[in-house]
Amino acid sequence: MDGTAADAAGLEALVRLLAGRGVVVLSGAGLSTESGIPDYRGESGSRRRGTPMTYQEFTGSDAARRRYWARSHVGWRTIARAEPNAGHRAVEQLRRSGHVAAVITQNVDGLHHAAGTRTAVELHGGLRRVVCLECRRTTSRAELDERLEELNAGFRAEVAQPQPQPRLNPDGDAELAPGLVDCFRIAPCLACGGVLKPDVVFFGESVPKPRVQRCYELVDAAQALVVLGSSLAVLSGLRFVRHAARAGTPVVIVNQGATRGDDLAEARVALPLGAVLAEASRRVRASWPA
Repeated sequence: MDGTAADAAGLEALVRLLAGRGVVVLSGAGLSTESGIPDYRGESGSRRRGTPMTYQEFTGSDAARRRYWARSHVGWRTIARAEPNAGHRAVEQLRRSGHVAAVITQNVDGLHHAAGTRTAVELHGGLRRVVCLECRRTTSRAELDERLEELNAGFRAEVAQPQPQPRLNPDGDAELAPGLVDCFRIAPCLACGGVLKPDVVFFGESVPKPRVQRCYELVDAAQALVVLGSSLAVLSGLRFVRHAARAGTPVVIVNQGATRGDDLAEARVALPLGAVLAEASRRVRASWPA
């Protein structure tokens, strides 16, 4: 595998920690880029092209919600079609063998779950669920998608002409020309008529405290913390790296690009995640007793 001497040393440290078992994984958007979902700040990052909608915007006006659901209605196709890549599969393989004790993901694409890691804690929620802000009823995104299709017949055909490949954020928010969303019809909650929102934590919204506490508990019990594909640019993920470092728990970061946690890491690997994790899994398996 190509890379620098630091990458080689980082890979050795990763394998050593995995072989010792008890590793907690903290994954970010970079893990899903090989599944065709761009990240926010890496090489495919879309954050540079526009800021995702905030919770305050979404709850503040019908126009903002119309804009979000129109864009998300297009972007959802990419999220729904995405499949786990070699990185997700390697994490699940290591979990099944007991080398990975738990997975915390900042991603909302559901790909850890699709790979079989059903116990992964979705720190920021999941796009495959929709929640009513009034009655808190949760339903499936697939069900809502069918309703939006009926309410907006022909909408995708209109999109296909001016912008056949809309730019996409990791939260499924596709960039569309403003004029395309003006007539988009949004669907209310079937139970109470309230406002529907994807069951994800928007920018400007707080992660539920019980979920945060659960993540702290997992990190406290970890023998090591491995960060996969996250720049740690937001506090929601960085706090767990800081927490582990304060407790003396080894941290290894695998990410193509600098992160806010680099000074806290025992080692770093700046190589493609799928290849790194597949190689690490292979080496760990080779060390198992026959």
